[in-house]
Amino acid sequence: MKFSNEFETRFAEMVTHYPTKRSALVPTLLYAQDEVGSLTDEVIQELAERLELTELEVRNVMSYYSMLTTKPRGKYNVQVCTNIACMLVGGEELLDHCKKRLGIENRGKTPDGLFSLEEVECIGACSWAPAIQVNYDFHENLTVGKMDQVLEEYRKKGTQ
Repeated sequence: MKFSNEFETRFAEMVTHYPTKRSALVPTLLYAQDEVGSLTDEVIQELAERLELTELEVRNVMSYYSMLTTKPRGKYNVQVCTNIACMLVGGEELLDHCKKRLGIENRGKTPDGLFSLEEVECIGACSWAPAIQVNYDFHENLTVGKMDQVLEEYRKKGTQ
């Protein structure tokens, strides 16, 4: 498995911050996923070797975190929170609207690969509900109209 020079630099620097290599697993998985697009068998094997873990140990950690995936996502992964705080002020309606607007179901990806959609339990933005996260960007206090604006901004950005 060949990663970019940027990944290699980040990895080499990151493992020095932890008492054991194992502790660098989650951030390393995130960096690898951002670079490759998903956590393939090849990525999992490579990271397990580097961090002196078994592939099963890596997969067990991956299964716990919803932000880690073995399935390629769209360029913009739209995560809609439907936890209680968001649900009470329209989170489920936002999810339904996104499904219709993007023409995909939960955990689906648009045919052009631009968007993927995911219902998530909590993104930690309860005070600004309803909220979504697109990749690493938060969008809060949303309405259906604001949601349309957010999606359109990403659509424009993604087709430039």
